[in-house]
Amino acid sequence: MASKVEAFLSANDEEEVVEAIRKAELRTSGEIRVHLERTCAGNAYTRAQELFHLLKMDNTKDANGILFYLAVDDRKFAVLGDSGINNVVPGNFWNSIKDGMEARFRESEFKKGLVTGIELVGEKLAAYFPWHKDDVNELPDQISTS
Repeated sequence: MASKVEAFLSANDEEEVVEAIRKAELRTSGEIRVHLERTCAGNAYTRAQELFHLLKMDNTKDANGILFYLAVDDRKFAVLGDSGINNVVPGNFWNSIKDGMEARFRESEFKKGLVTGIELVGEKLAAYFPWHKDDVNELPDQISTS
């Protein structure tokens, strides 16, 4: 049986998600990544924490990496930000991002859910981590899978 990871987003959907990342990163120095995998045996947030480190997202200059993690077969997801972000955003920040995504996911609009989350992160983080002309893209924008 073919993995749902490859079929989760069409090539066009994937391009739109990557473009949303690029646009969001024009507003903020935050580094945004999306990671998809087939299953997650345990807690999605715990798995996202592991991947955050494996993907070297905790190595950004301002500790402002953001990971959107989805286990597509298990229908689990988590949104995780690095310590630099967590030190400045309100306590409900990540839940508000997840809520916007979850509304789309319930309608099986997975690309729209990801784009919604990415746009919200870009918009909200611009206040805390604005983009500067000398910003360097520290992490790849492409969707990663495992």
